[in-house]
Amino acid sequence: MRKQFKQIMLLMCSVLALCGCSPGRSGEQYQQNTLRIGVSVYDGYDTLLSDITDAMNEWAREKERQSGCAVLLDVVSAGQSQIAQNDQVAAFIDKGYDVVCVNLVDRTDPGVIIDKAKNADVPVVFFNREPVAEDLARWDKLCYVGADAEQSGSLQAQLVTAALEDKDRFKRIDRSEDRVIQYVILEGEIGHQDALIRTQVSIEEIQKAGFSVEKIGDEIANWNRNQAESKMKQLLDQYPNQIEMVIANDDDMALGALDAVNHRDAQLPLIVGVNGTDEALEMVKQKKLEGTVYSNPKKQAEKIMEQAFLLSGRQTDEQKSSADRTFYVDYQLVNYDNVQDFIRRKE
Repeated sequence: MRKQFKQIMLLMCSVLALCGCSPGRSGEQYQQNTLRIGVSVYDGYDTLLSDITDAMNEWAREKERQSGCAVLLDVVSAGQSQIAQNDQVAAFIDKGYDVVCVNLVDRTDPGVIIDKAKNADVPVVFFNREPVAEDLARWDKLCYVGADAEQSGSLQAQLVTAALEDKDRFKRIDRSEDRVIQYVILEGEIGHQDALIRTQVSIEEIQKAGFSVEKIGDEIANWNRNQAESKMKQLLDQYPNQIEMVIANDDDMALGALDAVNHRDAQLPLIVGVNGTDEALEMVKQKKLEGTVYSNPKKQAEKIMEQAFLLSGRQTDEQKSSADRTFYVDYQLVNYDNVQDFIRRKE
């Protein structure tokens, strides 16, 4: 019996060796040719983040087809709770995941996540919500992937100034006929760097182009369509005929503003957004939104996954490690003239 037991044990060890298995960080067995990635997003209802995580899964499937390396993603939502997100990352690490990708709830508070990951030697790819530079510099296995907020604000300004430079359109937009465009801002959230920068840059560049503007409303809508609709209804109650332009920090809020205008059967102001979501593109095509700024979720997802692959130590001969910690994907301007190109891109 002892001899048979030894033979069985030797056979099991041989099978494990042939399968390339080794113990995980939590004592689990896992395939060495499988990359396991835990992904935590701040809110599962965010349209752009859904597009990004869908594209990450697409990249993973394609990577497996090309290389035979299985890339397994576990995507969870923190429900806008930083404490919940800290626990999710801790759970990923305890389960022996190779990399974690984090869309921070609070970009100023990644300390717990960084400490846990560093202690366990698990790389972190932050995305979409950028940590402060000091936090990102704490360890060489941290990086950030996103898009340049200043560029998005500048492109929003280009959409607005192109409309205002057309004399006939200016007359239609300037309903008060005072040569000043009365506008409202729908901001993403308090303290979010993209919201702050987009708002500041867009208005500054419109003014630099020689147009006079007057802010009559500034509301926080937390990247949420329903909140934006509610805030816009309140603004329409206060200024039923004075709102001539709406600058929204993202498309969901731009669509919320449009919902409010349609509900009140009010005159349509000039509305611009950011991200290039499917419904926003359709509204640009129908000339209900002036335009949007395409954030290219597919390219962001590709860069996130490439960095996860590199930081995990699974880089190929064609890939090289980079000293860079921050990676930006370019935005693109979308207006009525080119919107069909972006719609085709998503088909």
